[in-house]
Parts: sequence; C-alpha cells; structure tokens
Amino acid sequence: MTELQFFNPYADIRHTENRLPHWQQESALYFITFRLADAVPARLQQDWQRERETWMNLQPEPWNDTIEREYHKRFSGQIEQWLDAGHGSCVMQRPACAAIVADTLRHFDGDRIGLISSIVMPNHVHALFVQNSDYSLEKLLRSWKSYTSRQINSLLNRSGTLWQRDYFDRLIRDQQHFENCIRYIRRNPRKAGLEAAQYMLYENDVASQIV
Repeated sequence: MTELQFFNPYADIRHTENRLPHWQQESALYFITFRLADAVPARLQQDWQRERETWMNLQPEPWNDTIEREYHKRFSGQIEQWLDAGHGSCVMQRPACAAIVADTLRHFDGDRIGLISSIVMPNHVHALFVQNSDYSLEKLLRSWKSYTSRQINSLLNRSGTLWQRDYFDRLIRDQQHFENCIRYIRRNPRKAGLEAAQYMLYENDVASQIV
C-alpha cells in the first residue's frame, strides 16, 4: 500500500473543482493540507480569493509544471504562512483534540490509504500518503472531517462548523518532491515556533529514512 507511484503526465487525470482546483490520478501519491474554519481571518481570505481569481483568469488550464509550481508558491504558500501564524481557535493545540485527528488519519492506513507522514498542527493538518484508487480524495477528506468534527465538538461541548470546507492537494511528481514534502512536514513545528506538546507528528519507516 506504500509503493510509490509518482505523477504521470501521460496517464489519465481526473480534474475536479469546488473552490480550489484538484487533480487526481489513480493510486497516486498526495500531499494534502486541510485546516480549521477559523484558521485564516476572513479579510485575508477575501483578499486571497480575489487575487487568485484574477490570476486564474490569466492562466487558463491545462497548466504545465512551471505554472502549477507558481500557483502553489503564490497561493498555497500564502495560506500556509497564515496558518503558521496561529490564527483562530487552534483547538488541536489541545492534546486530546490532536489525538482524535491523528488517530483518524491512521485508522485506515493500509486500507484506504498508505500513510507515509502526517502532522497535526494547532489549526491545520498535513498528510503525505498513497491513495487507494477505490476512495477518491473528496470521499476521504469528507470522512476525516465529518468524524473528527463530531468527536472534537463533543469533547469541547461545542457545535457548528469545525473545518474549512475545501483542502489543498498536490500530486507528488518525483523522488525529490517526495523528500521535500517529508522535510516540510517534519520542520513545520519549528517554522511555526511550536513546542513538542503543541503538535503530533507521524512518520512511517520510509519517511524516517529521509534526512
């Protein structure tokens, strides 16, 4: 389940879009980011959305590798900077809440996904995994968010929306991209200035060998 299959530009690609573009390829390797609903202030989110819409109008798909990298540097990268700033309720800074999310990511490891590395940060989550082609990304993320939302809301005696509706995903293109994602996940807490009790990191044997 953890056999690495990098993005193949000549194979079939399934393109979906909610508010963000998503590319899917059967049994591929993905780097996913999803976040709490309040993790990015509304004003910043609105400015980001306007800038993104303008850029998208000037860059019609299909994109080549250079354009896709520019998209993620400009837009995914900006969101991640805001996430690391620690906006919002940061409920996953509580170990019990972080454990719910971490355990959920690993629950179907070896079945729906082959989990390679993940980190639960105070207001967002990163995961690197091999996809089981029987489970689309949207199904997988919906199940993760639905279950963890119910569990965390119950634990905190709260109600309402916990997660941002959409998510960021990247198909892993080659070995270097794969290793860079592992290092990014591992270094994220230090970049955000967190202490050990404020996050939960998981790496399987493949990830732990990357230095």
